[in-house]
Amino acid sequence: MQVFKVQGMTCGHCVRAIERSIQARDPQAKVTVDLAGAEVRVDSALAADKVLEAILAEGYPAVQA
Repeated sequence: MQVFKVQGMTCGHCVRAIERSIQARDPQAKVTVDLAGAEVRVDSALAADKVLEAILAEGYPAVQA
């Protein structure tokens, strides 16, 4: 499980955008978004840098926790 701190997520649209972006790269990825904690947890075969790239592609500043 990989954990990322993500800034700027405020609503369901943010959640769906991040989920879609990661799952476009790995359709089997399990993505859990915690808006209150500003965290995204990802269970995926993708390397952490590829997951981070997917989150950043949606315009959300993020770092691996």
